[in-house]
Amino acid sequence: MNSDVLPLFAAPTADRVVVIRSPRRRRTISAQRRNGVIEIRLPMGMSLEEEQRWIGRMALRLDRRKARTGDAELDQRARRLADRYFGGDLVPESIRWSDNMTTRWGSCTIDSGAVRLSSRMRDFPAWVIDYVIVHEMAHLRYRGHGPRFWSLVNRYLLTERARGFLIAKGGEPDGEPE
Repeated sequence: MNSDVLPLFAAPTADRVVVIRSPRRRRTISAQRRNGVIEIRLPMGMSLEEEQRWIGRMALRLDRRKARTGDAELDQRARRLADRYFGGDLVPESIRWSDNMTTRWGSCTIDSGAVRLSSRMRDFPAWVIDYVIVHEMAHLRYRGHGPRFWSLVNRYLLTERARGFLIAKGGEPDGEPE
């Protein structure tokens, strides 16, 4: 695996770019932003000209996704909920909408503190989205769905109602409350 840090000429962003070439990749190109650096994974045999074109294209895609998702709004919402229900503790490192969540309403990566919400919920009532945020933030303290976890989640007064709403929308809620 070869990794080069390149200045980004083709896209309107100030982020640094790290290009990671993989001999196992044949056609796919992926990109993610990590700590202000755009990581782009490319096939090994791609020309420098193609590489620069893809860097610009993927950087623009990341910028559009960030603008579209309303991450700043979700961050403010999570901080407000953490203050109200957890005394300011349990604030996620990042929170964002995710377009590829098809079987869950939300997820939490405990090690990184990242919370993701299914974009299928964008049009749900705010109190349902708030419940899912509270649920995922509670995982920052407790991995499983035991009694202590549900004690935290149940601080949110509309927990039972929100769980019912999510069940009616065709999704099974995680675990069983105690």
